[in-house]
Amino acid sequence: MHTVTIANQKGGCGKTTVAINLAASLAREARRVLLVDLDPQGHCALGMAVPEDQIDLSILECLMSRMDGTPVDLAQITWQIAPNLDLAPARANLAALEPRLGDRKDVETLLRDVLEPHAGRYDYCVVDCPPHLGLLMRNGLRAAAEVIIPVDTGFFSLHGLTQQLTTIEQTCERNGAKTKVRILPNQYDVRTKLAREILAELRNRFKGLVFETIVNFNTKLKEGASFGQPITEFAPSSMGARDFERLAREIVAAEPPRMATPEMLQHVERLAKDAERLLATTATLIDPSRTSAVRSTAKPIVVPPADVPPAPVVEPSAPVRVAPRVPAVTRPAAVVQPLSAPTFPAPTTGLPVEMVSGSETTVPVSSFSNPPPTTAELHAQIDRKIEAIYGVRQEADVVIFRSRFPDAGEIQIAGDFNDWMPHTTPMRRLTDGDFEARLKLPKGRYRYRLVVDGRWSHDIHNPTIETNEYGELNSVVEIKQ
Repeated sequence: MHTVTIANQKGGCGKTTVAINLAASLAREARRVLLVDLDPQGHCALGMAVPEDQIDLSILECLMSRMDGTPVDLAQITWQIAPNLDLAPARANLAALEPRLGDRKDVETLLRDVLEPHAGRYDYCVVDCPPHLGLLMRNGLRAAAEVIIPVDTGFFSLHGLTQQLTTIEQTCERNGAKTKVRILPNQYDVRTKLAREILAELRNRFKGLVFETIVNFNTKLKEGASFGQPITEFAPSSMGARDFERLAREIVAAEPPRMATPEMLQHVERLAKDAERLLATTATLIDPSRTSAVRSTAKPIVVPPADVPPAPVVEPSAPVRVAPRVPAVTRPAAVVQPLSAPTFPAPTTGLPVEMVSGSETTVPVSSFSNPPPTTAELHAQIDRKIEAIYGVRQEADVVIFRSRFPDAGEIQIAGDFNDWMPHTTPMRRLTDGDFEARLKLPKGRYRYRLVVDGRWSHDIHNPTIETNEYGELNSVVEIKQ
């Protein structure tokens, strides 16, 4: 079981929203997930429509059972939220744990001890911590194999992030643990210049620690929490759902390769035996003669005798189908005469048409004036077509931006021509993953970038680029009139 702790000492950065929706998205990826709430506010239960007045046992009883010996197992307190998702809820009485235990150093592993016997039941455990450094957060950090720090792209976020990283580093040094730390840009509002600058600063200062995925500001995330549903159920096609789906897949992609357990091998062996029995049962229901008739779809070519007039030649209006190579049927009473080669118009592709060659009659292959193109010529033709379709080009007084992103839900353009406000210039979706925008721009030189589902990128189809002040790439277009 891979334990992921969501922690940040700064409040208001969306820890609980990240914990709930990340757990639900991992469950959608066919992973068995346990969500543990270590926040006395109990918002995980509230965000998943678990009524607090019906929670008899919570995570507090499990943690205290490690101290006083009362037999309260984790399975006794969990609620099933979805087929692959369980919740270990918290209540307001969890706040009494720290005053009761004081500053004892031997209680920082209570959560790890509670989770350890159930490591085989789950693939992931997501832990939501309270927004302050105390006994509960220290328990979450000690149990974690990976710590995710949600950072809202606001003014105070960098200062709070530095404090949190220092806390995690000190905890790991004191315990000799090696915990992986990742930073998640959260509540990102692409419309504001401050958010874009902070995101660039995060990537520049912390580099490999920052997730590729960005969780954009999306009202559906807050609406789903108010209805007691994760975003995967409340609005599965929204931008928020796509963001958490990408985050879950980025985490899953880092999983080590799984080794086959004896249970898995036994299950595979049972499936193989069941398949063999099924095939043996259904084999008697198949008519062998009908099976052979279905398999034999090719008809032999019969060469007519010399005294039989040839069939009239029909100009092919549909694509020519090449007959299979089968032996010709001979008639002993007739003398087979060689047939003259028929004349076909040269195909437009320049590729030769293969004719049928029988055992007694050979029809030669037609000759063509244009030889087939080489591999280099084909690649050059493809490159010319791509350059003509995608990228940016000018037609009269209209500038056409065209890009291909099959998996994108929305693409916008931000540049010098619209004050870098992407929401004012959305690209129109065409068929098969193509997006296009047509703008009338005066003569001049313009820098621009594409915003693909909230993520900024240069135009990969435009070779003219330059580095901006944030160390990223801007695409450049020059309008000549």
